[in-house]
Amino acid sequence: MKRRNFIKNSAWGTAGALVVPHIIPSHVLGKNAPNSKIQVGQIGFGRIARSHDLPETIKHMDLARVVAVSDVDRDRMDQGKQWVQEYYKGKNKGDDYMNVSTFQDYRDLLADPSIDAVIISTPDHWHAQPAMEAALSGKDIYLQKPTSLTIEEGRMMSDTIHQTGAVFQLGSQQRSMNPWPQFKKACELVRNGRIGDVVKVEVGLPGDPSGEEQPKMPIPKNLDYDLWLGSTPEVYYTEKRVHPQDGFSRPGWLRCEQFGAGMITGWGVHHIDIAHWGMGTEFTGPVEMEATAQFPTSGLWNVHGDFKVKARYANGAEMEVSGDFPNGVKFIGTDGWIFVTRGNAKVTDSDPTSSSSGKSPFQASDPKILTSEIGPDEIHLYESPEQHKNWLDCIKTRGLTISPAEVAHRSCSACLVYHIAMKLPGKLYWDPVKERFKNNDKANEMLARHQRYPYGTHFAQNFLKPSAP
Repeated sequence: MKRRNFIKNSAWGTAGALVVPHIIPSHVLGKNAPNSKIQVGQIGFGRIARSHDLPETIKHMDLARVVAVSDVDRDRMDQGKQWVQEYYKGKNKGDDYMNVSTFQDYRDLLADPSIDAVIISTPDHWHAQPAMEAALSGKDIYLQKPTSLTIEEGRMMSDTIHQTGAVFQLGSQQRSMNPWPQFKKACELVRNGRIGDVVKVEVGLPGDPSGEEQPKMPIPKNLDYDLWLGSTPEVYYTEKRVHPQDGFSRPGWLRCEQFGAGMITGWGVHHIDIAHWGMGTEFTGPVEMEATAQFPTSGLWNVHGDFKVKARYANGAEMEVSGDFPNGVKFIGTDGWIFVTRGNAKVTDSDPTSSSSGKSPFQASDPKILTSEIGPDEIHLYESPEQHKNWLDCIKTRGLTISPAEVAHRSCSACLVYHIAMKLPGKLYWDPVKERFKNNDKANEMLARHQRYPYGTHFAQNFLKPSAP
């Protein structure tokens, strides 16, 4: 069956209404099924996949087996296959583990009914659409942050995840105990009033440097560049716009607004997610904000540089986000403060520095706050051993992950409205229920982007609906 007909027929009823797909993944059938392990497909084999997502998933061989790799770059696709097979070879697995499937088009991977779940480790502009399509094709999803390029895309994705019942996890790994238990402890202390009422949260987040113009280059034969561009406008190929053809260093698309918003979403989703967790605002967002930012006026790389955001939430708490603060999250209350950051632990070599040498990644106005025990009748937050392990466990139990779709969307949407505020003068007023700005047409126009046919979340929905008789 062709991939499009497979997804279309499994996800939509004859009236064009979204329904839960009638697909039974192999892991749901129980331990006596022919294959009781979760069959995982990896979509995107770049820097974050090979250094973080795959290593943290594949090691749980009692729960899952990686059976497929997809990448628009055939060289990376083949390297991904080799990486997985070499891992299993080193663990003395049999010949069947040495036959990892490859797909240059991820939609062909989604059309394989033997695959239960996917890890999506693609550039930011390729997050919402494949996550939606994976859910509609009966797969569970681990998605790298941020969830989307726009508020509209994020809302569509979250709604699709909930309607299909897919188990979803966002790669906001600061919530999990390994390797940063201090974030959960900080949020529990804040939620249980150890610093009094929260009046302000300071989020330290750097900007990105600009770059020079880059020449037009021939498209590598191994790269499906049109598919890589996806729903974004067609622009000429140059290597620093995409990813290195040799190696896995930080890719250039991270600094192009066509493919993301820059550090405000790239790292902002991590820290603002923690701020929301500590404040108890995981299902809402700011109600007003204003911002300033420096944007390059020339060069290939055009995401924001130095910036400053000031916002307020409905509970009265203020939030400031700026590179003027140390990288991390500082909760300031009526009775003290708590600061939390990653410390020296990194996911990739190019992660921003979290703290100065010799300083603790977990600090408070009074050291006794940090050793305060959370009583049995107090708020105990969700405990996850590690983000990928939590996802796999929840696939087995069909439970809610520590970073489910709506929480993920709200963390990202706060960053996206801050990014809009960087581009418009004055104060903006946001309705987090309607997800619209109040009395500002210009700001509301920026809640969505044009999507290039035949890609995008809008096309995904139309494409999945059956044709008219």
